[in-house]
Amino acid sequence: MTVRTASKIGSTLSPVLRAGLGLALVASLGACGGKKEVRKEVAPTQVTTIGVNSYLWRASLDALSFMPLLQTDSNGGVIVTDWYSNPKNPGERVKVSVTILDADLRADALRVAASREVNQGGGWVAAPIQAATVQKLEDIILTRARDLRRNSVG
Repeated sequence: MTVRTASKIGSTLSPVLRAGLGLALVASLGACGGKKEVRKEVAPTQVTTIGVNSYLWRASLDALSFMPLLQTDSNGGVIVTDWYSNPKNPGERVKVSVTILDADLRADALRVAASREVNQGGGWVAAPIQAATVQKLEDIILTRARDLRRNSVG
């Protein structure tokens, strides 16, 4: 078919029919693209309705469940306990704060700080806390968070 013949046919078609043929041509060419739609999966660590990693949040609350909570903010990822005295050692008390810094389940997304006071002469005096104590608490929280994730994905 020559160009002149094609233009004669095109000019004799009604505008509605031309529009329909154009849409059919576009639709048929669109199917030739070859790329399949890739379904984006959300990482299990990202499935949360709070502002931080839900496994770290839950694990932190579980680890500190024996202590009275003073402040919790799930959007900011902050947990602050009130002073806790062990009944076996009433002359010493401890206060803990946990900060979750990221939405991913990573060791560096967790920060734990603790303060210790001892009773001397009827008043509370700041005392050093062993670094191993804070590290052990971080390990407990991270282990519990990994277990929670493993159980939910499993």
